Amino acid sequence: MLNVVGMKEINAIFEVTDRLGINREWIEIPLGPESPGQVKKLPNGKYEITVDAEIQIERWVSVMEAELKKIL
Repeated sequence: MLNVVGMKEINAIFEVTDRLGINREWIEIPLGPESPGQVKKLPNGKYEITVDAEIQIERWVSVMEAELKKIL
């Protein structure tokens, strides 16, 4: 179980968001993971990506990408 979001998780997220053309300035990543993880668009237009605490980041980023594509 993941306790704190580190550079490994942040870099995995940015790989996906960069590929989707989302500016890094528009991404907010809380350092406390949760279960389940979630992706949502905030009222200010930014995207909040909360990493899943129980799923390996390599698997979770595919879920995250699918969720992002729904709200782009």
